[in-house]
Amino acid sequence: MASFDDFKKLDMKIGEVLSVEHVPNADKLYVLQVDLGGKQIQLVAGLKQAYKEDELKGKRIVVVTNLDPVTIRGIRSEGMLLAAVEGDDISLLTVDRPIAVGAGVA
Repeated sequence: MASFDDFKKLDMKIGEVLSVEHVPNADKLYVLQVDLGGKQIQLVAGLKQAYKEDELKGKRIVVVTNLDPVTIRGIRSEGMLLAAVEGDDISLLTVDRPIAVGAGVA
């Protein structure tokens, strides 16, 4: 089990998807450029089966920003977006009211 102190170590922010690109030879992967309010990061996300590019661009999402970067298919991913998953269904965690890009998630 994770403790509350473990949970508090995660830095989660609201990010806005600026651009979406396909990963060559990957059925599920996109490369997202995400604005975190003064900082832009790149994420690799397995969302192709659930979202079209135009559905993602401009969307405000929840991003874990303080994970160690990883390389997926030769592409650096600098965080992790949060999504609900049930079988093959994926739904991004978003905000239900207007809030600034870069706002913290508690």
